[in-house]
Amino acid sequence: MSANGSILALDIGEKRVGVALTSMAARLPHPLTTMERSNRIFKDIQELIDKHAAMALVVGLPRGLDGQHTAQTGAVEQFVTDLKQIVRIPVYWQDEAVTSRQAEAELLQRGKPYKKGDIDALSATYILEDFVRDNPEVIG
Repeated sequence: MSANGSILALDIGEKRVGVALTSMAARLPHPLTTMERSNRIFKDIQELIDKHAAMALVVGLPRGLDGQHTAQTGAVEQFVTDLKQIVRIPVYWQDEAVTSRQAEAELLQRGKPYKKGDIDALSATYILEDFVRDNPEVIG
């Protein structure tokens, strides 16, 4: 992948999608935004891909504590199947075990007010950090 591009990560929930971003050069993921799930969500994601010259998407794969497939796993898999009809960049899966709990704990520790969307965007950041660490061959 080009060092000039970026990677977006998505934490897909029932109501919101948390988004994180990292540049290929810096490889320092950070929260970008949280989007409400609406009938525009796929267009909104494509606009972020275009705006940030994203070369790949990383999607958090939710599973049960023992790694089992859950209803949420199936819902996210279907979302990604639909998303792939719109976007034309590679989509990678990354285990998202406990990222939401980790994000909420960090935000609580900061001692500042936060919204549920802040948890989603920070969770996407942890997903992206894990992906960057676990897949150096993808990022080059």
